[in-house]
Amino acid sequence: MILGTAGHVDHGKTALVKALTGVDTDRLEEEKRRGITIDLGFAPLPLDNGLTLGVVDVPGHEAFVRNMVAGATGIDLALLVIAADEGIMPQTREHLNILRLLGVRGGVVAISKCDLVDAEWLELVREDVNVALERTPLSSAAIIATSSVSGDGLSRLRQAIAEAADALPARGADDLFRMPIDRAFSLKGTGTVVTGTVWSGTLGREGVARVLPLGRSVRVRGLESHGSAIPAATTGMRAAVALAGVEVSELRRGQVLVADDSWAASTVVLAHVEMLASARRALGPRTQLRFHLGTADVGARVVAAGGALRPGSTAPARIMLEEPIIARAGDRFVLRGETPLVTVGGGVIDDPMPHGRRARPWQELAVSAADRLERHLADAGVRGVAVASLSVRLGTAPTQTVALAEADGSLGTRRIGDRIYSADAVARARQALLRLVDEYHRIAPLEPGAPLQSMRAQVGAPADLVDLIVREALASGELQLEAGLLARRGWSPRLTDRQVRLRGDLLGALQRAGREPPSASELEVSYGGDVVPLLRLMEREREVVAVEADRWFARPAVEELISRLRVEMKPGREHTPAELRDILGFSRKFLIPFLEYCDRHHITERRSSGRVLLGP
Repeated sequence: MILGTAGHVDHGKTALVKALTGVDTDRLEEEKRRGITIDLGFAPLPLDNGLTLGVVDVPGHEAFVRNMVAGATGIDLALLVIAADEGIMPQTREHLNILRLLGVRGGVVAISKCDLVDAEWLELVREDVNVALERTPLSSAAIIATSSVSGDGLSRLRQAIAEAADALPARGADDLFRMPIDRAFSLKGTGTVVTGTVWSGTLGREGVARVLPLGRSVRVRGLESHGSAIPAATTGMRAAVALAGVEVSELRRGQVLVADDSWAASTVVLAHVEMLASARRALGPRTQLRFHLGTADVGARVVAAGGALRPGSTAPARIMLEEPIIARAGDRFVLRGETPLVTVGGGVIDDPMPHGRRARPWQELAVSAADRLERHLADAGVRGVAVASLSVRLGTAPTQTVALAEADGSLGTRRIGDRIYSADAVARARQALLRLVDEYHRIAPLEPGAPLQSMRAQVGAPADLVDLIVREALASGELQLEAGLLARRGWSPRLTDRQVRLRGDLLGALQRAGREPPSASELEVSYGGDVVPLLRLMEREREVVAVEADRWFARPAVEELISRLRVEMKPGREHTPAELRDILGFSRKFLIPFLEYCDRHHITERRSSGRVLLGP
């Protein structure tokens, strides 16, 4: 479980953490010189109830709020520190807003430096604190007066922290592993090391992981928590992970260590966005913002449904990001903007991997995994949703995800291969296939059917879904399949009276032409349209033979020419083109295409200086 500090600059957060843990979390030389926290600090806090909390000490100065947000995301409890001699200050209020936007579930308030004020003043500060905490996650939190110098209140503070920790439900370890990276460095004898708070799941030593959005696969060489080696890093733990397969120069804060292929980077997310009432202006689609999720801090624009998002309002929105992030359904984020930068809002991720950059925001916040699945499937249509992505897109543990994916039919869903679809989408895809076949019959009434592969491509759905709807349409008798051609059951080419006459004219013309028939293009000049479809029909009915792409012979002429070759060619001897021209009585224009036809049908075979006759 993680305890994060919050509060205005110089209100004694770091001193209080040191008094509680014995660890000075200010590790940077500049921090010690200036006497303020600039970056995140970490320390273990053992409690009397047997728990050991990981403490994240965050900066309070307004210039380093981005670091504060990086530390605050993922914490379970907040330790809000308010100096007795100053009381509530601007960064106190901003930190409270951030804690609320991030969904922090509880915590404790420490009024620090109580040795500097008298009892009457301390009571006034306590009253101000109670008013400031109304309608915040800490409205019912214990308020403890403390002094890091005299030690007053420290034991009561430790007890209050333990009670707050006991009141929170433990986060399950049976989940996908994810750890936002907050530090990366190289250690002599160890190599590349990253640190962070484990948000979910478990990672073991010698396991395989990925760094996203870098996209690099790495091996876990070692694990530590607060300086002690551990066999596995689990949910709610501060962890240092030694990695093989990546250089420290490739790593930075904002990347995420994961151990499952379900995760993917995205530059567009759908979310419900809340604007703080204290924001000074509305958010339009061109407003430049900073988007904070985990340890990531990237530029963003918010395109809210219904236009500009006004202070104090909440709306579904599409968030366009300048750099890829790793998000999950249900994740909370913070938005900062204006000049100088202040926290203006935040929200909850609805879909971390929407289809397309212009995906429509969800009008209502989904309250259950089944609701989210229904909306994903509605958005995806016949594309479906990859089962492997569901745990991330639904925000559910793998066991719950499997149950949803396998609930074939009961939720109005169909699982087909590695994707899941709404039953309605499957029905629409089937109707689309039938319409395509009907349209093909309309525009090509002389063809026996539509090419299956062409129909598969035009449905615009994954191959497994198309295969299923074809099988079901064949089984139901709606379609028939023969020689790779799909057709309506009972379909056969239908000729008009004019086409019947034209067919006879074409056959007569080819028979009269003998061994040197006109091309299809030449026939079209003489006979008009429908020539090629009719020739193909005649070919299927074995009246003509397509010797080349644009030229058909009457079948008797082809049989007679092949017979000549079998009689005149000497077995095993190579015959030159000139000899074959004399045998067949062709001009060169007809000779080469006919010989290539014979090669394709294994009547002859081309050799270095001519062709040889193959066996019957």
